[in-house]
Amino acid sequence: MTSVAFLMLCAAALLGVALLAIASARSQAATSIVYGATLVITVAAVAASVAALTGRGAPAGLVLPIGLPWTGAHFRVDALAAFFLCVVNIGGAAASLYALGYGQHEDEPHRVLPFFPAFLAGMNLVVMANDAFGYLLSWEFMSLASWALVIAHHHDPENRRAGFVYLIMASIGTLSLLLALGLLTGPDGNYTFEAIRAGTRTPLTAALVLVLVLIGAGSKAGLVPLHAWLPLAHPAAPSHVSALMSGVMTKVAVYGFIRIVFDLAGPLPWWSGALVLAVGGLSAVLGVLQALMQDDIKRLLAYSTIENIGIVFIGLGLGLAFRANAMEAAAALAMTAALLHVLNHSLFKGLLFFGAGAVLVATGERNMDRLGGLIHRMPVSSFLFLVGCTAISALPPLNGFVSEWLTFQAILLSPDLPQWALKVMVPAVGGLLALAAALAGATFVKTFGITFLGRPRSNEAATAQEVDRFSLAAMALLAVLCLITGIVPGLLIDSVAPITRQLTGGALPLQASQPWLTIVPAIASGSSYNGLLVFLFIATSAMLAVWAIHRFASHAIRRGPAWDCGFPDASPLTQYSGSSFAQPIRRVLLARSSAVHEEVTMPAPGDVGPARFSLTVTDPVWTWLYQPVAGAVEFASLQLNHLQFLTIRRYLSLVFFSLVALLLVLAIWS
Repeated sequence: MTSVAFLMLCAAALLGVALLAIASARSQAATSIVYGATLVITVAAVAASVAALTGRGAPAGLVLPIGLPWTGAHFRVDALAAFFLCVVNIGGAAASLYALGYGQHEDEPHRVLPFFPAFLAGMNLVVMANDAFGYLLSWEFMSLASWALVIAHHHDPENRRAGFVYLIMASIGTLSLLLALGLLTGPDGNYTFEAIRAGTRTPLTAALVLVLVLIGAGSKAGLVPLHAWLPLAHPAAPSHVSALMSGVMTKVAVYGFIRIVFDLAGPLPWWSGALVLAVGGLSAVLGVLQALMQDDIKRLLAYSTIENIGIVFIGLGLGLAFRANAMEAAAALAMTAALLHVLNHSLFKGLLFFGAGAVLVATGERNMDRLGGLIHRMPVSSFLFLVGCTAISALPPLNGFVSEWLTFQAILLSPDLPQWALKVMVPAVGGLLALAAALAGATFVKTFGITFLGRPRSNEAATAQEVDRFSLAAMALLAVLCLITGIVPGLLIDSVAPITRQLTGGALPLQASQPWLTIVPAIASGSSYNGLLVFLFIATSAMLAVWAIHRFASHAIRRGPAWDCGFPDASPLTQYSGSSFAQPIRRVLLARSSAVHEEVTMPAPGDVGPARFSLTVTDPVWTWLYQPVAGAVEFASLQLNHLQFLTIRRYLSLVFFSLVALLLVLAIWS
């Protein structure tokens, strides 16, 4: 059996599990049955995807007698699709394992169980689709299934609002992709990707396709300024669904961008890389700045997703710019960095959302200012969450460092670009990437410190208990994968070489032949990195430090008062809060921004009442773009509302003048 046939059977099995969940969702055993079956299916799909990626599976296509009349539905698994199928199904398997425990705490599981496997099936079908109709149909199915999961807790008005905004943005994205694929298909109407790939198109058509795909895929991925739905939908969904939406669904959108722009659209001019670079750099910085300001842990992680998607698109923009200038090796390096960050982000962001879900189950709180001290109550979850924080902060030897380091290596090759606009722009984007990396470190120092360290700030945090073994196992699995992909990244680089060769015409040198699994991204005389040696050095140094402390330090126990920051009151309120931790950066970088509003109310002299501090953080894109657009739409709809009260005579006059106007347009056009 070919890989595509087996993976299609896996997608069909997931749809079958969704139907089973509808029939038995109110049964007590439904949660274990649905998530257990989904786990088995996704693990099988991971094995088939890995086999296809490494060349052990036959990359054949499949045509099913469904879809459009006389054309059928086309599916295919090549190296690019196999890589993203690995991302989808690894995330699905981890989320299913996590949900075996987390799902037991759902108040209304019948609103989640049917849509969870359907969501996974939709993402698999999007990646395997090999014609425009099947791709768009699968894309819309994926969007609707995820929308149903977003509004699973529909009793909360904020969740209903999140679902409404998500549905609008998903509709805009699908319309943009429909127009882009329509332009690529042309008047011949051949919807298969092979026919689209073989077609020719004008530079204007290629430019329109790029912009439309950037809107369509960018809205689903969460690129600025199309990210409005993401910080609303991710906190609204159950935590294992949030992990899938952030770690996996956004990568399916990245797949759509790569498939259309790099594969189907054909050669693009150099400025296309500059456009994607600008959007990626803006997303990275604005995303992490907004993340640093948040106190809701899931909302913080949602904004962090915007930052990491921006990093991926920086790599893709570099790849477009290098490819347009026939710099195949540099384009392969940039594409490799983007693909590795796709996988890495899916791993550590899934781990962090699982950790946030564990905190939510144990305390019922998402506000970090009501947490604290959880490292004593939830030691295993705390350690695993720390691994995720370290990975997303791009610290070696974990995987986040590797992909960001490769992106910087690609940026360092920009002086060879012939266009001066790119010579100036790429280093500027490199500076934005460095700023985003530093702010990401500050963000997750704040996240871990406020949530897990210090003293409990509420009774819920003080009485928290460790979560179930399924949740811990899923978190441990992703933590181990973060470590493995960080210390042996050369194996991943070699596995994506067929993809870069297909899309850019080049590939990095074979990394597995390097001594000690060192990765050399460009030339032997350039920079190199060895995650394995870094890991061994850190582990050895830590063990030696522990041994020296226990061997030579005093064994006497000394007790003293805790440092109280100058306050004799031992209240946990004297600790740093999330807003106070971010205050210096907030006042330096956002001092004149209308997105942040601080208000301090001080009591009058002699008044013993407390001072009051309030902080309001808004999304500037929402304030400056979406609110005016929403107001304009509302105003226009109110004006057009008068049309339903016209008389028959006026309706006929309106139809007559409309017909005359259309005939005039047709006459001028012809």
